[in-house]
Amino acid sequence: MASFEIIGTGHYVPGKPVTNDDLTRIMTTTDEWIVQRSGIKQRHFAADGEGVSDLGTEAAKKAIEAAGIKKEEIDYVVFATMTPEYMFPGSGALLGAKLGIPGVPCLDIRQQCAAMLFGLQTIAGLFATGAAKTVLFVGSEAHAGFMPWDDWDVLEGKREATPAERERADRHRALAVLFGDGAGALVFRKTDRDAGLRGMKLHSDGTYAKLLYVPGGGFSQRPYATKEIVEQELHIPRMDGRELFKFAVTKLPKTARELAKEHNLAIDDIRWFLAHQANQRINEYIRKELAVDPERMPMNIDRFGNTSAGTIPILIDELWRAGSLKKGDLSMVLALGTGVHWGCALWRF
Repeated sequence: MASFEIIGTGHYVPGKPVTNDDLTRIMTTTDEWIVQRSGIKQRHFAADGEGVSDLGTEAAKKAIEAAGIKKEEIDYVVFATMTPEYMFPGSGALLGAKLGIPGVPCLDIRQQCAAMLFGLQTIAGLFATGAAKTVLFVGSEAHAGFMPWDDWDVLEGKREATPAERERADRHRALAVLFGDGAGALVFRKTDRDAGLRGMKLHSDGTYAKLLYVPGGGFSQRPYATKEIVEQELHIPRMDGRELFKFAVTKLPKTARELAKEHNLAIDDIRWFLAHQANQRINEYIRKELAVDPERMPMNIDRFGNTSAGTIPILIDELWRAGSLKKGDLSMVLALGTGVHWGCALWRF
């Protein structure tokens, strides 16, 4: 298996934080209710007209600067998002153009919250086949577009929500409080050192696709976009939070143990557990199930919410810049995303 290492990290979140108290202006909720169920205290939202390639470009610039390389040294981009600017083309090529590296191949992947795992395996393949020497991975999301409100001035406290606006937001409250916007970027380079992907278990099961999905706007209907989609709020995701919780806390600990056993490792042999930041309760359950100390499974969901494909690279950037992650550290990356896609990766920094 090809060896590769991180040489630079970066992240970017748009605008000022939107607190739980801010959300009470548009929906019936409390800070206590949100924190108790998710651990989230604030999140960021992209502005109107600000897309994932914009957020990703800012994160990528920071990662390239931290790597101490020229942008022209990047010879492949892997871009992950579930909230692209357009149905097509993908956002990877848009990022490449904005970054100023036209002609560099850009691969778009769509494994939602599990994108980091599939991205790592893809990057390992690019290095193993000689297709690339320096790869930029970007996970970026702009969930603001499916929030169940139209007038953002309510959140800013410029006016009060109407009863109809509040009723609409309340219908989707359990979903809306979870998501935030942001991007994380990682620059990888092939190396002779003992680093990179050291083991992986990935799974996908479309049987459970409707645990979290967007029912409207797909190409199984003619036309794919209608006014009824908006009128019936079919552009807003539908989520079965209870079943997703059960799926995550059942599948991820099991997969983690299986992967460790395959490589003759005890859980205590692994320095870091880098989990997707979907819900603090999910991660706490998994942490306790694996008997991992809190310090070894860091979380930042309280400040960013669920940024889907962005969560793990944002977390890695924070840990890397804080000096917590050391070269040689063995980590396990864990994630579950709608699809349903899930798995774990053993990764040596």
